[in-house]
Amino acid sequence: MGSVLLLTACTTAGRSATPVDAPTSTASATAATSCGSRIETGSLPDWAAGGFSGDARGPHVFGAKGDIVAVLFAHPLAQVRQDGSNNKILWVSRTASTSPDDLAITATLHGTDTRVTREVAGGPGPSIIDMPRAGCWHLELRWSGHTDTMDLVYADRLP
Repeated sequence: MGSVLLLTACTTAGRSATPVDAPTSTASATAATSCGSRIETGSLPDWAAGGFSGDARGPHVFGAKGDIVAVLFAHPLAQVRQDGSNNKILWVSRTASTSPDDLAITATLHGTDTRVTREVAGGPGPSIIDMPRAGCWHLELRWSGHTDTMDLVYADRLP
């Protein structure tokens, strides 16, 4: 039931993630045997649960510094989603900014020099984050004077 509450809370219009550029390389990806960021499934921390009612639960990944959390509405994330869904991620910063900047994401595919950038307009918030290839992506996150990193795995395709 918590997932339904989270999904409803993540429908803010006007804040989307858009590709800023294309991959810089077409190097073949190596199979990601482990990806550094653990997916949590319990309750969101109090600082990330604003706007939700009840026990806000759902798959989420903390940044390495703990300054941001990615709430995964599509789990697992996938390079191709044949069911019509999308890779919806709600980004929540531990500290609110009085003058929010866009959330800039530089993602590098593990074991390759493939790098892409994504941007979430207006700073951390709801987004659709797609990657050009399946695998383990290392994300460098920058927003409003803050930085953090995390790894997200994208499956090849979902039915």
